[in-house]
Amino acid sequence: MRIGLYPGTFDPITMGHIDIIRRAAVLVDRLVIGVAINRDKGPLFDLEERVAMLDAECAALSEQTGIEIVVHPFENLLIDCARDVNATIIVRGLRAVADFEYEFQMVGMNRALDDSVETVFLMAEARHQAIASKLVKEIARLGGDVSKFVTAPVRRELTAKFKTRK
Repeated sequence: MRIGLYPGTFDPITMGHIDIIRRAAVLVDRLVIGVAINRDKGPLFDLEERVAMLDAECAALSEQTGIEIVVHPFENLLIDCARDVNATIIVRGLRAVADFEYEFQMVGMNRALDDSVETVFLMAEARHQAIASKLVKEIARLGGDVSKFVTAPVRRELTAKFKTRK
């Protein structure tokens, strides 16, 4: 069984993430969405909120693709998370050259830690390449329309989050 791990903070999940999940699902028999706790990033949504949003989005994607997609929070090294879920493939999405430079370094380190885990890069579709969770949050915070960048349920979560912060 080929198990893939797609890690990220997903704060919040965007159409770019969904695009990568949908395309990664056809490469593996089981796809684990690793939700990084990463307290240093100071996420807008807490872990439980991010997991709930991902669970909802991934349930629909799992039904569409016929592939088991599960959400798995983690706070350890990525390579250790891959071992924990028996993943032999780490899936990373790329938007731009700057992403590649960082990811290139990460692949080298992960291979040094465990060369049995392979990393696969998927380019975001052109219409999703500019989408970044950080920018989506900023647009939502300032009252802009994020409907092109996130699903309706995630948009509602963003709207509610910023209403409570005012």
